[in-house]
Amino acid sequence: MEDFQVKENFYLNGQPFKILSGAIHYFRVHPDDWFHSLYNLKALGFNTVETYIPWNLHEPRKGEFQFEGVLDVEHFLQLAQELGLYAIVRPSPYICAEWEWGGLPGWLMERRTSVRTDEEWFLKQVDDYYSRLLPRLAKFQLTQGGNILMFQVENEYGSYGENKAYLRAIAGLMRKYGLTAPFFTSDGPWRATLRAGSLIVDDILVTGNFGSKPTENFAQMQAFFEENGKSWPLMCMEFWDGWFNRWGEEVIRRDPEELVAAVMDTISLGSINLYMFHGGTNFGFMNGCSARGQHDLPQVTSYDYDAILDEAGNPTQKFYLLQEQMRQIYPDLGYLEPLVKPSRAYPSISVADKVSLFSTLDTIATSHTSFYPKNMEMYGQITGYILFRTTLEKDKDEAERVRVIDARDRIQLYQDGQWVATQYQEEIGEEIFLDLKEMETEVSILVENMGRVNYGHKLTAPTQSKGLGRGLMADLHFVGQWEIFPLPLENVSGVDFSKEWKFGQPAFYRYVIELDDLADTYLDMSGFGKGVVFVNQQNIGRFWEKGPILSLYLSKGYLKKGENEIVVFETEGRYRERLAFSQKPVYQTTN
Repeated sequence: MEDFQVKENFYLNGQPFKILSGAIHYFRVHPDDWFHSLYNLKALGFNTVETYIPWNLHEPRKGEFQFEGVLDVEHFLQLAQELGLYAIVRPSPYICAEWEWGGLPGWLMERRTSVRTDEEWFLKQVDDYYSRLLPRLAKFQLTQGGNILMFQVENEYGSYGENKAYLRAIAGLMRKYGLTAPFFTSDGPWRATLRAGSLIVDDILVTGNFGSKPTENFAQMQAFFEENGKSWPLMCMEFWDGWFNRWGEEVIRRDPEELVAAVMDTISLGSINLYMFHGGTNFGFMNGCSARGQHDLPQVTSYDYDAILDEAGNPTQKFYLLQEQMRQIYPDLGYLEPLVKPSRAYPSISVADKVSLFSTLDTIATSHTSFYPKNMEMYGQITGYILFRTTLEKDKDEAERVRVIDARDRIQLYQDGQWVATQYQEEIGEEIFLDLKEMETEVSILVENMGRVNYGHKLTAPTQSKGLGRGLMADLHFVGQWEIFPLPLENVSGVDFSKEWKFGQPAFYRYVIELDDLADTYLDMSGFGKGVVFVNQQNIGRFWEKGPILSLYLSKGYLKKGENEIVVFETEGRYRERLAFSQKPVYQTTN
């Protein structure tokens, strides 16, 4: 049985051990591709894989737990062990990770609880979750013949709070359910975050997160250790080798040679976890959102991250340059040639069926009524869209002024099925004028949850509740009598394509492709406006003409031999008669 200890150094089986780790989030990679990514981590010469655990996927609804398919973390750890990789696991309730609400399950909002605190109700929910998750991880500890070296207690808590009672409660729950391997916290490397977010007085290892200046950042950590009488190894738990992207911004790229030099400097001073080694994809509605004043910035579907492997899991220039440097300085690490998966551009396919959202609404959503609108969480809905419909009476001959108050995140208002206005963030609340020709007019408002904030001061703000907010004002009063249609769009099996399609409305478009050979590919969404794509009922993510990425990565694991169905839900009334494929990502071009 192997043994791992944290003293003045890391020790594995009594020998000093340098952790060379790379982050691969199993939930961002199709299970068929796990071996490919893990093999390439081993090929680089590294010895450890690190992963978060997303609470919101493993318990999407209270008391309903999922550990199969892309959520089979035990299989992921087993594959890693078979390849000779150790593991660092971060099962903290909150993970950030540019992930929907930082991994916190949206059903927590039903209680309006204070998350990441020692509030009794919140800790009870964590306890229930840990009772199902942690025993699965405990059996992969070194002491039980597994490969897990360490577990994270909390994630960058020093950038959020300083509630030591909460941190100790989480550590206590981890011990309660059988975790005995060393614990750690990870925070920014400066004193304020280390002091607020750590349990150094409880002898729980402190690690730092940064992406440059290792000498300076490790020096700050070392000073904090000495201040608290600790002699510990230095480790960068997240060395940011790239960065994530947000809608409407340029793709971020880091110079490979500069990156490799910074990584090698970090390794010379301590241990490292490359964040990310393989970024993968924010499948479904799981992209997070950056908090920025009045205008939050949702992240894109691709989590390529400009990482060591690209979104598909293939080696980038950074991989080859880093491996070359590693060979020169650490020649005995058992390097291998990386695996490279082929991709292809399938022939474009014609649209087979199309239907407007309003036409098939009754087949895909359950109607609810409420005098005033209620947000999606009140109906047990966490992500996706929600439609609100009411009737306005004509009170005067001139155009009626209406305003939408406190909606989140993006609204599209329709009068008798015709688009009138789209508003997003700062625009919400501005005047909209309706020409009411009849005594009664139907008003529909489609609201999209574009992703909850995953980091910072807005994590528990009311803005993370999604829907119509306080509602619609006509003249000077709030309008009542609403019919509400939650649209989580967990799949699109209920869409009735025999019904009517109308130009300019949100709609579903169905494409079919016959395949006899399977390969990774990219869906080219150029020409479409905004929406999501389902491949064989699997939501592979959002697209938006704002870019910067106009394609969606499609792992061959989501395809099958024979007939494949692709359904596009598009909200802007823009689509293409032929859906195109690409062999590589498609980026927005600038003039």
